[in-house]
Amino acid sequence: MSGHSKWANIQHRKGRQDAKRGKLWTKIIREVTVAARAGGPDPDSNPRLRLAWDKATAANMPKDNILRAAQRGSGNAEDTNYEEIRYEGYGVGGAAVIIDCMTDNRQRTVSEVRHTLTKNGGNLGTDGSVSFMFKHCGQFIFAPGTSEEKVMDIALENGAEDVQSDEEGVIEVVCEPGQYPALKQAFDAAGLVPEVHDVIMKALSEVQLQGEDAERMQRIIDLLESLDDVQDVYTTAVFDETA
Repeated sequence: MSGHSKWANIQHRKGRQDAKRGKLWTKIIREVTVAARAGGPDPDSNPRLRLAWDKATAANMPKDNILRAAQRGSGNAEDTNYEEIRYEGYGVGGAAVIIDCMTDNRQRTVSEVRHTLTKNGGNLGTDGSVSFMFKHCGQFIFAPGTSEEKVMDIALENGAEDVQSDEEGVIEVVCEPGQYPALKQAFDAAGLVPEVHDVIMKALSEVQLQGEDAERMQRIIDLLESLDDVQDVYTTAVFDETA
């Protein structure tokens, strides 16, 4: 795995997400609205809404915007009638991708996703074609310099499945999706602030890409994330830190 740095990949991805702040807000508002429609407008009794609310707060979205989106969802307004769809496929160099979407037009969405993949060297697969390469879980990643002992204690006391650290000092905590809210609350109470935290599809194995392959794969991810109907993109690809 020469050249691969988990921390460099995390910072690279965060930087690209920050550059798309406006579109990110739109996607988060959609998630807040759908979560409120599915489980009610109270984040304390709706774990999915709590997660979306946390994302909105982390993205510096004004509280009024979040409240309006939740109220719109709980009112079951016509503009909240989104369908959730997951697509699976491959990008470059055998790297798998999972694309989670919310759409009011399934035909438009699959057409845009398929076109983006095929035009850039990837292909759309069938249901189940790559999902076995991923694990649905909660994930917390702490920056180098964070106390591993403190993270470990809080994690294991609050239902984490696994805690791992690498040679750079990056600490990763994984838990069952249902355990995510309690674990997040425990870390907050202990003053431990993760660099990244979410309920995700975590790759069970990774495909390291370098040079032109890394650039092409990054382009596919950027183009998919730029589609209005795409909420999240997960991949088994990791990039050489010099790419």
